[in-house]
Amino acid sequence: MNSSGFVVALWRGCTRDLIRPQPLSPLSASSSMMQSVLMSTQPVSAARLPYRVKVSAGKRYAWCACGHSKKQPFCDGAHRTAAPTISPLRFTPDKDRTLMLCACKQTKNAPYCDGSHLKVIFQDLVKSVKGVFK
Repeated sequence: MNSSGFVVALWRGCTRDLIRPQPLSPLSASSSMMQSVLMSTQPVSAARLPYRVKVSAGKRYAWCACGHSKKQPFCDGAHRTAAPTISPLRFTPDKDRTLMLCACKQTKNAPYCDGSHLKVIFQDLVKSVKGVFK
């Protein structure tokens, strides 16, 4: 599949497992794995595609940097228990606009999307293809 075919498949929902990470089941995960998930030092991907958000000039926003917030892309305080070493990034837009805010948490230009999600999607695709040939 070429890259444009992959993008079309992604938008049509043919690769749903690449768009949102699957939550861990508490019954199937070991206790050490659960502890590492509950107390992470690295951000987790909230979604594979960026969030399109309308923001207002002068209003303060807190972008979730850890990926654990239920109010993505904004912080709801979940980092306090799930990832205490990762703090949200606070920003104030200078004018009303629509922004693309990072959801994969791999951007080099936080909180804005820089296209890093394409690398994350590609890595997930490679992992799934390798899993087929094991």
